[in-house]
Amino acid sequence: MNILKIKNMKKNKKNDLVEIFAGSSIDAEIVSSLLKNSKIETFLKDENIGTLAPWQVSAGGAGAVKIIINSNDYETAKLIVEEYERNKK
Repeated sequence: MNILKIKNMKKNKKNDLVEIFAGSSIDAEIVSSLLKNSKIETFLKDENIGTLAPWQVSAGGAGAVKIIINSNDYETAKLIVEEYERNKK
C-alpha cells in the first residue's frame, strides 16, 4: 500500500517551489496529469531513482516520487490532490 500525503507548506515567499504530493510513480503521474489539466505546472522529483530503487529516496520506499509545484498554485493543487486521494479509496 502506498502512503500518499500532502506536505505542509511554509508561506515565506512568493514563487517558491513546494512539494504537494509524494507517492508511487504511477500515482505521481496521475496526480501530475490532473494538475496539468488545471493549468498547474509540475515537476516530478526523484522520478527515475524513485521507480528503480525507491528505498534510496524514501524510508521503506513509500512516497518515493514527489510532485513539486509553484507555491502560488498551492491552494488549488491541494484541493485537486485531496480529491484524488478521496476518490482513490
